[in-house]
Amino acid sequence: MDKDLKENILGAMENVIDPEIGLDIVNLGLVYDVDLNDEGICMVTMTLTSMGCPLGPVIVDQIRTVLSDIPEVKDVDVNVVWNPPWSKDMMSRYAKMALGIR
Repeated sequence: MDKDLKENILGAMENVIDPEIGLDIVNLGLVYDVDLNDEGICMVTMTLTSMGCPLGPVIVDQIRTVLSDIPEVKDVDVNVVWNPPWSKDMMSRYAKMALGIR
C-alpha cells in the first residue's frame, strides 16, 4: 500500500470518535496498523482503551462505514488486540492537549 493511500485511510478513521472520550481513535493512539491487500481488504489492527469497553462494536462499525467511502477498500477486517496494552502515552500531542494531559 502506498503512503498516500495509507494517509487517506488513517484520515478517514479520524472521523471515528470514541464515544466515551470524545476524540478520534487515531489521535487516541488506538490504531496500531492499517494495511490493504491485493483483494482490497483493509486490515486494521487496533485496541480499545479497556478490555471491557462496551462500545467496541460501535467503533468497529464506524470504521467499516468510513472506510467504505474509499474506492480501493472493498472490505474491512478489524483485529482488536490487547498487546501492547493502550496507555495515554500512545496519544498524539493533539489528543493530550485536548484532554489536558501532559
